Amino acid sequence: MKAVLQRVTRASVTVGGEQISAIGRGICVLLSISLEDTQKKLEHMVRKMLNLRVYDDDSGKHWSKSVMDKQYEILCVSQFTLQCVLKGNKPDFYLAMPTEQAEGFYNSFLEQLPKTYRPGLIKDGTFGAYMQVYIQNDGPVTTELESPAPGTATSDPKQLSKPEKQQQRKEKTRAKGPSETTKERNTPRKEDRSASSGAEGDVSSEWELQLRRQNSVCYHWAELDPEKFKMLSTYTTLRIWN
Repeated sequence: MKAVLQRVTRASVTVGGEQISAIGRGICVLLSISLEDTQKKLEHMVRKMLNLRVYDDDSGKHWSKSVMDKQYEILCVSQFTLQCVLKGNKPDFYLAMPTEQAEGFYNSFLEQLPKTYRPGLIKDGTFGAYMQVYIQNDGPVTTELESPAPGTATSDPKQLSKPEKQQQRKEKTRAKGPSETTKERNTPRKEDRSASSGAEGDVSSEWELQLRRQNSVCYHWAELDPEKFKMLSTYTTLRIWN
């Protein structure tokens, strides 16, 4: 599904010389339906269209408000030619959904809009008719919208439905790989021989190491201050043998 959304000061549709729809300030949406479109894509397009921020807020900040925020009007016009594929210089529309199916799909789109937005502010043209569409673009501001391809995640998390958000979280978790805690659990631990061994030889080696360290400290203090050396010697003896 593709759409060209234009911010307008006014827009209207005429069929056979008679004006059938008109809006003032708002957006005009030219909508095309492809063979691959589904109800899910339809709902995605409705959300994007209604929440697209193409207006300034009251303080003048650009791109801050949507058509829903401003409570402006919407004019929808079906336009299958957006599904054009060029063959040389000749346009081909084989990607467009056949007329019989597309009309029902387009009507579903129009039915979905009032579920989220005010019905009285939504207008449309005549499906399949030869129309003259008058658009007074404001800006100009024109934006192309397209439903995501199958298997493609929606880039804007705010526009995702609850199941889609949950699926996106799962995919991010898989991409990160195992957590640090899991890695620690899977990493084999090195054996602490001094702690696990109860042999007398290991105990003796440990005592000898401690004695060497203490003797080194004592020698250092003996050079600096003999009085402190006596106190340290007494403390060292108690610490080792107690």
